[in-house]
Amino acid sequence: MYWFIITAEVLFWVFVVLGLITRYLFKMKKLGAIFLLFTPVIDLLLLGAVYLSLKNGSEVTIATGLAACYIGITVAFGHRLIKWADTKFAYWFGKGKKPEKKYGSQHAKSERIGWLLHLLGWAIGNALLLGMIWYINDSQRSLPLTGIMTTWTMVLLIDFIVSFSYTFFPRKEKVIK
Repeated sequence: MYWFIITAEVLFWVFVVLGLITRYLFKMKKLGAIFLLFTPVIDLLLLGAVYLSLKNGSEVTIATGLAACYIGITVAFGHRLIKWADTKFAYWFGKGKKPEKKYGSQHAKSERIGWLLHLLGWAIGNALLLGMIWYINDSQRSLPLTGIMTTWTMVLLIDFIVSFSYTFFPRKEKVIK
């Protein structure tokens, strides 16, 4: 299952880069958009691989649960990641403006939005994990999945503290003397 997850992550970035290269270097915006539209297909293929693995009675491992986490995070953050990469590519190859770093309240707001996206990814991933647990219908066999849910909840809480701390302690621009 680890190989499926790694392959999905690599394919995600391959399609993003192909989409941006065709958009900015070859000036083929429609083809670039088609490549970018393939990124959600990768999640569906990974979901299918997990389903087949569970259906065939494969051992449920941490990797099985990580696939659900990966899908939740890519659904929640995929658009933001593609937009970030698009901004960078536009600057490097398409005469776009230089991406600006965020400071103060603007940075704090971005961090809070990032946490809300993490919450969305957590909700999607945990819904998939619960679906797997229900499908497996064996509490002993699904222990790795419940362990991932517990660990991810702790990570989400830590991310909340860090992300919202910028509201009270904003990032300040470094002054060069």
